[in-house]
Amino acid sequence: MSTGLEAYLREQGAPQSLSELILATADACVEIAQLVRFGAAGDLASASGAENVQGEVQKKLDILANDILLRDCAKAAGLKAMASEEMDDVVPVRDLDGEGWLLLFDPLDGSSNIDVNVSIGTIFSILPAPRTEARPAIEADFLQTGRAQAAAGYVVYGPQTTLVLTVTGAPAVFTLAADGSWTPSGATMSIPAKAKEFAINASNHRHWSEPMRAHVEGWLAGADGPRGRDFNMRWIASMVADVHRVLTRGGVFLYPWDKRMGEKAGKLRLLYEANPMTLLVERAGGASFDGKNGSILDTPVTGLHQRVSVMLGASEEIAILIEAGL
Repeated sequence: MSTGLEAYLREQGAPQSLSELILATADACVEIAQLVRFGAAGDLASASGAENVQGEVQKKLDILANDILLRDCAKAAGLKAMASEEMDDVVPVRDLDGEGWLLLFDPLDGSSNIDVNVSIGTIFSILPAPRTEARPAIEADFLQTGRAQAAAGYVVYGPQTTLVLTVTGAPAVFTLAADGSWTPSGATMSIPAKAKEFAINASNHRHWSEPMRAHVEGWLAGADGPRGRDFNMRWIASMVADVHRVLTRGGVFLYPWDKRMGEKAGKLRLLYEANPMTLLVERAGGASFDGKNGSILDTPVTGLHQRVSVMLGASEEIAILIEAGL
């Protein structure tokens, strides 16, 4: 049941095939929410013994969430192929032949928090499928910049289960009701230009570049430092939860490059995490920086599991980071 969400999609003028895919994704997340709710009781928080393409040990719930999205979203007639952070290769669903869509997702972001009952989430991105001769989709079809996204969103499984979605404009917010429907919350997501909070994993301090260390130390110095005002620092270790806070009450989220990454541009995945979250942030009035090219949405895409440095949130703070070349 997705009555409120269906009405929103009609208002947005979304093509029927796109609406069907978004609704299928939202329905899959309802099922995942139930699993998350009873994860510990069902031993779903424990490690599965398998590793994903990133070399990370998967929780049982990671695998189940991935399977649910693959199964439920394939029912959408306009879906041509899918790609998941948990899988090596793309999953063709229907041949490319006219209008259609490509779905990318991180089935369970922040899954290391499952066993301590901290908010986690699902992130998704929808790209237009190439209009080409009838053939199965391949990896190259997914290598589109973030600006090509037709829709993006996430579901955060917390005290409430919340869906945040953008199709054409500012992010819309829906809450999962007891009857399984998505109810519009009426919330307006607008990120103030000036930040009062920042989210960063301070335990990586020693690995950051010297300019990044100096910049964060300036925040920590508060009113006595170069910024002349106090900042709060937050870190949940779930991108969904950390960025949801930025979208809800402002601030910045950073996961910058550090020395351990060597030639890699960053830690987070461009297609599954950075691009969809950045689209939401920029449409809420925020900004982003990939540490090299400017906006994350303009970062050239070279691979399905490409990583990137991520800095996003309050436009004033991001402008300072860009100017400093961080």
